[in-house]
Amino acid sequence: MNKLSNFPADSKVEMEKEIFDKPEPLDIEHIRELEAIIFASAEPVSMRALSERLPHVKNIDDQLLNLKKLYENRGVNLVQVGNGWAFRTAADLAYLMIQEVQKLRKLSRAALEVLAIIGYHQPVTRAEIEEVRGVETSKGTLDVLMETGWVKLRGRRRTPGRPVTYGTTEAFLDHFGMEEIRDLPGLDELRGSGLLSGRIPAGFSVPSPTVLPDELSLDEDPLDEVSLEDLGLLSPLDPDEIP
Repeated sequence: MNKLSNFPADSKVEMEKEIFDKPEPLDIEHIRELEAIIFASAEPVSMRALSERLPHVKNIDDQLLNLKKLYENRGVNLVQVGNGWAFRTAADLAYLMIQEVQKLRKLSRAALEVLAIIGYHQPVTRAEIEEVRGVETSKGTLDVLMETGWVKLRGRRRTPGRPVTYGTTEAFLDHFGMEEIRDLPGLDELRGSGLLSGRIPAGFSVPSPTVLPDELSLDEDPLDEVSLEDLGLLSPLDPDEIP
């Protein structure tokens, strides 16, 4: 049975062109499976999740790129968001979405400063944030950023006191249209956009973040349930619930 028989005529023509333009034929069923999983998810789907759901697909990277190419001229595009993949409205059709109204809460200047520091310096502790800002950072500011889903607890620094480290999330990348944290603008881009004063102090530099959102750095330990409970983020276990 022809694997293309279930596709609309225009889709079959396009897929057939994709197939015969390649030195090796593509597995249309695998592409359809990837398409179904990503389309049905409200959040970007990670490579790990795709591998777990489709263990029989050995070349997921190649099939994702083929699926991305298949959608590149359509109303929705397959895009990479951090370590995940998602369908998004094509950039040139964004004007059609203006009827969607979202009520956004404006972040305070302090929250924007803290968000920028975390973005460029992550993994970073609260004390390190305060050192960069030069003022004390309230817990409420960090709480607001975590409620937006843009900042998360990463781990604990391997230093005395084992302070908690903070980092950005894939939701942060998705909101600001970045594939990875290294897409944050550098010094020249910030200066060119007018976001930095023309009188920059000598020796001033902008860090180049390279940390991966789902991987701990060498000086971090993972958070466990006990440390989260200490932070007031997990309720203590009920004695009856302890196995």
